[in-house]
Amino acid sequence: MLRVMQVVADIIIRIMADVLVVPIVLIGAWAMLRLPARERADKFGRAILAGLVALFIAKLMSLLYQDGQRPFMALGVDAKAAYLNNPGFPSDHVLFVFAITFVVWASTKNKKLAGTLFVLSCLVAVGRVLALVHTPLDVIGGFIAALAGVSLVYGRTLYRR
Repeated sequence: MLRVMQVVADIIIRIMADVLVVPIVLIGAWAMLRLPARERADKFGRAILAGLVALFIAKLMSLLYQDGQRPFMALGVDAKAAYLNNPGFPSDHVLFVFAITFVVWASTKNKKLAGTLFVLSCLVAVGRVLALVHTPLDVIGGFIAALAGVSLVYGRTLYRR
């Protein structure tokens, strides 16, 4: 029974850490495609720029700080989610999903939609830690990089309703 519970827990962790990224992308794309046609090109351009700026910030952060091994390596166990062969700071998965969340908020100001994406993105962040591919600091770094990148591109419109 304990083995079955562990398998179920591992599946839930994998869903949180990896699979939830897909609905976040699809919901984000759907939200952006629902924008009026005259706004779409500008909003998509800003979204792409925000993502690139966030990724650039993340790369700068990774040059300034690296904590060594990923948690699963330090513990000598298998990772419970997909990962790239790098030290892991900041989390690219977390950066990606939160950048989508912040861009959707900045572009639509739809509280329910942005709130749903925020909750799903938090689940991805927690899943990445539970999967032992990131530390809490790694996911916080991804969140900060996403917020900084989107803030630089959208400015005050990110924070205004």
